[in-house]
Amino acid sequence: IKAALWGTIWLMGLTGLVAVPVGLGAAIYLEEYAPRNWMTRVVQTNIANLAGVPSIVYGLLGLALFVRAMQLERSVLAGALTMALLVLPIIIIASQEALRAVPKSIREASYAVGATRAQTVFYQVVPAALPGMMTGIILALSRAIGETAPLIMIGALLFVPFTPSGPLDRFTVLPIQIFNWASRPQEAFQTNAAAAIIVLLAVLLTMNSVAIVIRNRFQSGKGG
Repeated sequence: IKAALWGTIWLMGLTGLVAVPVGLGAAIYLEEYAPRNWMTRVVQTNIANLAGVPSIVYGLLGLALFVRAMQLERSVLAGALTMALLVLPIIIIASQEALRAVPKSIREASYAVGATRAQTVFYQVVPAALPGMMTGIILALSRAIGETAPLIMIGALLFVPFTPSGPLDRFTVLPIQIFNWASRPQEAFQTNAAAAIIVLLAVLLTMNSVAIVIRNRFQSGKGG
């Protein structure tokens, strides 16, 4: 499972690199800067709707946009961009809820001592909301690590004998490898699938544990 394991690590790393900054930035803009008009309400409604779209639809979008239109071929980068689209609504919605939970008194106190809006948002509001934002990121990446349908649609391989060495390489991931083994009748493949499931769970728990430690550090800092 070495190739699938490294493919999963590459995919999740690039997905987080794209989705987290864009998702947090969109949430901060929509909650703190965007005017309260009909256009903002339309955008908010569409984001909420996108969170419920089946993942196979994102696979079709990734195939048309990243694989064919942008000519990224069936690479790790195309898969990561597709997964980023899949998890972006989750990150945006969770981050907005975290920002709304910050008391208005914090903003008012910051403005009262002469802080600008940017200083208030980035030095007072965002640090207070960051634990909630981290929870949304954990949920989003946990969903992404187990998805197979979008990756199958963009042409991720069932098996590759080499590990990806860059974002433009062909790849496979652990869920696809598990699906491939579990669909075979031989007992040895069933055993391999069970072992790969344990490895996938270990990767997921490790990733979530790191994120939870970071979240708790921010909570401790806020409490101090």
